[in-house]
Amino acid sequence: MAPNQAPSRRTSSHGRTRPNAGRIRRTAAAAAAGLTAVALLSACSYGSKADKSADGKAGAAATAGDSGTKLSADSVKIGYFANLTHGTPLVGLQEGFFQKELGATQIKTQVFNAGPAEIEALNAGSIDIGWIGPSPAINGFTKSDGKSLKIIGGSASGGVKLVVNPDKVSSLDDLKGKKIATPQLGNTQDVALLNYLAGKGYKVDAASGAGDVSVVRTDNKVTPDAYKSGSVDGAWVPEPTASKLVTLGAKILLNEKDVWPDKKFVITNIIVSQKFLKEHPDVVEAVLRGSVKTNAFIKADPDKAKADANEAIKKDAGNALEPAVLDPAWADIDFLDDPLANTLQAEADHAVTAGLLKKPNLNGIYDLTLLNKVLAAQGQAAVADAGLGAK
Repeated sequence: MAPNQAPSRRTSSHGRTRPNAGRIRRTAAAAAAGLTAVALLSACSYGSKADKSADGKAGAAATAGDSGTKLSADSVKIGYFANLTHGTPLVGLQEGFFQKELGATQIKTQVFNAGPAEIEALNAGSIDIGWIGPSPAINGFTKSDGKSLKIIGGSASGGVKLVVNPDKVSSLDDLKGKKIATPQLGNTQDVALLNYLAGKGYKVDAASGAGDVSVVRTDNKVTPDAYKSGSVDGAWVPEPTASKLVTLGAKILLNEKDVWPDKKFVITNIIVSQKFLKEHPDVVEAVLRGSVKTNAFIKADPDKAKADANEAIKKDAGNALEPAVLDPAWADIDFLDDPLANTLQAEADHAVTAGLLKKPNLNGIYDLTLLNKVLAAQGQAAVADAGLGAK
């Protein structure tokens, strides 16, 4: 990770005796060596992008958030994906909602490509708070015996589709013998596809993906090329990959919303390390205020929010999304504060049924205390933890 450094300051030499040239050279050499050491120590990164501050400036001591009270941490390290289903951090950082709530507490961000890397970073202390899918959150919680993280809020629902080559797949009953891509073994969409196939009576070995339907684990960045080459016949993927495939001629065979009660299921949660939550609850509360206000902004001005998200993706990932991909993808995602806890338990059960996970003990995975405090201050109803709250 590249270090966050304050802009260098020049000291006036008026009225002072100037040092000799040799002394200047020795001082410069020492400074350069120090910077090199810092760079080497900071070179490790868990995500696709290095650590960066939200405004590119070094943080001063934390003084005041939006409430005017002094916050307990000088900085907070936030992780997320450059992905539309992570629209809350994309928009909130772009519009400054989080920074306004945090005051002088500096925001440092890392952008990730996959949930396991983000969980690793959280466990290592490289991030404090992160936006992440349900399956990595479940895995991170259970593998640490419930000690690593808490889910403290919701962020997004929906935005996942099964899209197929219409020349090869004619209907949902025509999947036998076909090759369907998912982003990663055991990730949220992989579990959803395996569960759906089992419900349709198809036999698939979860670990290898072999069976009546071949489940091909393929990075979302690679999936469009795999589709064009004919390596896969379709994909169960999140947005914007699904809409990208549609622009290549694929058709939507199933929107995952249609297999869930009320057409809602968690796709993105907010997690925090338990250590940071214990030591800096005021900072966590400020981030949650920023999240709630961001989601309200997205609902009030979806076109501006969509543009913000696309601009953030351009900065974080290098390329903005074309309108033919951006518009339908954004329209299919619901941004909300409710973590939809009952669907998290269902997704865990699906992973168990698929053979990817032993029956997990999720008691205590949620702590929605601060979120409900924030919602109450906004005049909104409390959200539930489905009996999986802090014990």
